[in-house]
Amino acid sequence: MADRTTISLIARPRRRWEGRRNSLARDVRAPLYAYIAVLVHCSVVCMSSVPLYAMDMDWFFVLQLLMSSLCLLGIILHRYRALQKTNKTKQRRRRPLGLTQWPIIGVVPAIVSNIHRIFDGVTGLLALSDLNYQCRFWFAGFRYFITCDPANVRHIFTSNFENYPKGDAFAQMFDILGGGIFNSDGERWRRQRTKAQMLMTTPRYRAFVERSSLEKAEKSVLPFLSHVADTAGATCDLQDVFMRWSFDTTSNLVYGVDPGCLAIGLPEVPFARAMDDALRTVFLRHIIPMTCWKAMRRLDVGHERKNAAAQRTADSFVAATIASRRAAYKKQGADKSAADLLSSFICDEEIADDPDADAYIRDMTLNLLVAGRDATSSALSWFFYLLATNPRVEQKLLEELAPIAASKKPSTGSMVAFEAGELKNLLYLHAAVCECLRLYPSLPMEHKAVVARDVLPSGHLVRPGDKILVFNYSMGRMKRVWGPDCREFRPERWISDDGKLRYVPSNKFVAFNSGPRTCLGKEMVLVQMKVTVAAVAWNFAVEVVPGHVVEPKLSIILHMKNGLLVRVKRRSDNPAVMSKQQ
Repeated sequence: MADRTTISLIARPRRRWEGRRNSLARDVRAPLYAYIAVLVHCSVVCMSSVPLYAMDMDWFFVLQLLMSSLCLLGIILHRYRALQKTNKTKQRRRRPLGLTQWPIIGVVPAIVSNIHRIFDGVTGLLALSDLNYQCRFWFAGFRYFITCDPANVRHIFTSNFENYPKGDAFAQMFDILGGGIFNSDGERWRRQRTKAQMLMTTPRYRAFVERSSLEKAEKSVLPFLSHVADTAGATCDLQDVFMRWSFDTTSNLVYGVDPGCLAIGLPEVPFARAMDDALRTVFLRHIIPMTCWKAMRRLDVGHERKNAAAQRTADSFVAATIASRRAAYKKQGADKSAADLLSSFICDEEIADDPDADAYIRDMTLNLLVAGRDATSSALSWFFYLLATNPRVEQKLLEELAPIAASKKPSTGSMVAFEAGELKNLLYLHAAVCECLRLYPSLPMEHKAVVARDVLPSGHLVRPGDKILVFNYSMGRMKRVWGPDCREFRPERWISDDGKLRYVPSNKFVAFNSGPRTCLGKEMVLVQMKVTVAAVAWNFAVEVVPGHVVEPKLSIILHMKNGLLVRVKRRSDNPAVMSKQQ
C-alpha cells in the first residue's frame, strides 16, 4: 500500500481515501482512453490517407483534427474537476493537513518543511497511522518503516533480533564512534559487550560510580548552584550545567580524568562542543538521503564540514588521554589499581596482545563516554523542567526525602547530599525518574536495518535494504500504549495499588533499549540521576524563567533547543516550603 504513487498519511483513513481515489480514476479513465484511441486513430488515418508531399497543403483537415481533440480533452477535464470538487466538498470537515508521498521525491518536501518539529510531527503521524508508517524516497533509495508499536518493538529487538542489526548504514552515519559497541553487529558486538559487561558490573566499579556521583554533587553541582543562588538576579542554563557535570563525571568513570568543566567561570571545552556538532550531524543523516549527505561530505560543506572538524577534535582528545595513561603505567612502581574503564582496558592482557589495541580502546571508550555524557545530562535537564512545572510532584518528592535529610548532617555548608544507598528504596523518586524517561527518553529514536524479508506483528512487510526507525519519543505519547493521560507527568502510574513498583516491559518503556542490546549502563545512569536529583531538589527551588521556550533540539540525543534557563533559590530562603517539609 505504501508503494503507491500518492498516499494520504494524516488527512483521512487510508483505505477510504484510496477507494475514493480509485473511484475517481475509474470515472475519468474510460473517456480518457477513448480520447487517446480517437487521437491515435485519426493520426493513423491522416498519415495513411494523405500523401507525404501533400500533407503540408491539407491544413484544414489537420486543424479539424486538433480542434476535435481539444474539445474532447476539455470535456474530460471538466468531468474530472467536477468529480474532484464533489469529493472535496464531502470530505472538507474531515480533512486536516496531510502528508503526501510524491513520485520520485517521496516525503522529502514534508521532511524539509517540518524539520523544526520533526519529533512532534512524527508523533502526530504515528498517532493517526495506527502506530506504524512506511515512507519512501525512490530516487535516492530512501525506504523507512517508522513505528512505536510495542508488539513490533518486541519482535525487532528480541524475538527476531538477528534479522534487525544496526547495519552498515548505521555505522556510516555514526562514523565518529568507529568500530565501537554501538556500531558493531554479530560476533564483534558480542565480544565487545561481554568485555564491557564484565568490567561495568563488578562491585568495585559500581562502588566507584556511587562514590564519584556523590563527590561530584557535593564538590561541583551544589557549590555552583549556590553561587548562582547568591548572585542577585542571576539566571543559569541548567542544561549546560548538567552537560558539564555529566562530561566531568563520565570522563572520570571512563578515563579517570576530571576535565573540570563545571567551574564557576564555565570554561569552554572543545571536546564537548565537538560532540554536540557530531551528534547533530548524525541526526541530520537519519533524515537526509545517504547520497545527499555523502556528497556534502565529499565536498566538505555544511554540517559535514563541522562533523569532520569534530572528529579531529575527538580523536585528538582520546588519543592524548590514552597516551598519557600508558606513559604513567610504564613508570616503575606505578599504581594500577584505578577503577576507571580506560585503566581496565589497558591492563587487560587479552586487549594488550591485540595489534590494534589502541584503536579498540579508542572506539570502546569513546562509545561509553558519548553514551554516559549525553544520556544522563539530557534526562536530568528534562527532569527539572518537569519538576519545575509540576509543583505537586515536587512536594511529594521532598516529603519522601525529608526523613533521610533529617538524619544527616550538612555536607557542604548548610546543604545536604545523599548517598546512593540511602536513595535505593525511595519508591516515588524512582517512579519520577522513570516517568521523566518515558516522556523524554535520552535517545528519541532507534535505528535498525533489515536483513531478510519479514512480516511484523502489525502486518507490515519489510524487505532487505529497508531501514526501521523506532520512535521512543512517540511511544511515550501514545494513548493506545499509555492511556488517555499519556502526555501528563504522573509518577503514580509506576506505583501499583499495593504500594510497590509496577512492572513495565522494556518493549513499552524503551528508554534503556530492549532485548539483547539493553543498556549496560542502566543502573549507573539511575544512580547518577537519583544522587543528583535528590541533592539539587532538596537544597534548591528551580524556577524556569517566564517566557523561556523549551522544546526538543534537532539532535540524535534529546537535548533542549534553547537550553533550560532557570532561576535558583535556596530552600532555606523559603520558609513556606521548609515548614511543609517539617
